[in-house]
Amino acid sequence: MPQKLLLLASLGGPPPTLLKDLEEPLATHLGLSAVVSKAVLSRPDYAFNKDRAQYHCNAILRRLVTLLEPGQAMVLGVTDVDLFVPDSPFVFGEADREAHAAVVSTAKLRAGVSADQLRRRVQVEAVNQVGHLLGLSYCEDSRCVMFLAQSPGDIDRKQQGLCNPCRNELAKLRR
Repeated sequence: MPQKLLLLASLGGPPPTLLKDLEEPLATHLGLSAVVSKAVLSRPDYAFNKDRAQYHCNAILRRLVTLLEPGQAMVLGVTDVDLFVPDSPFVFGEADREAHAAVVSTAKLRAGVSADQLRRRVQVEAVNQVGHLLGLSYCEDSRCVMFLAQSPGDIDRKQQGLCNPCRNELAKLRR
């Protein structure tokens, strides 16, 4: 079975090497090939909500979908802006299975950490969001990458990979 191709896109100013650093964990843990988009999108000002001083995920996801080219199954955007969805004070990322698009933000992940720690946090969240695109739900195992993180500490405790039940679920979804 051929691997699905994931497009990685930069929005705003995340560190340039960060997208390239996502390729290996996505291939290892989800069996996806990833390619970095040549297009670099500017800061998503169109998604800014002045009342919250944050950026609305849904508007960003709609824009990301337009980047997909034939042969690319889904897109993951990485941004440095603070994200939100209406029912939550903030999110580390968001995925829309139907649109085949996800976004991850470094905004709440970068405070007081080294470049290596930031890279690992973004890798964990990228695998989590793309896992949702593939059909996986949240997991109750706090060490599983599919666990719902509510703080950077939760992300630090998670592994980059799937627990056995989630790995089995992904195998079922691929059949």
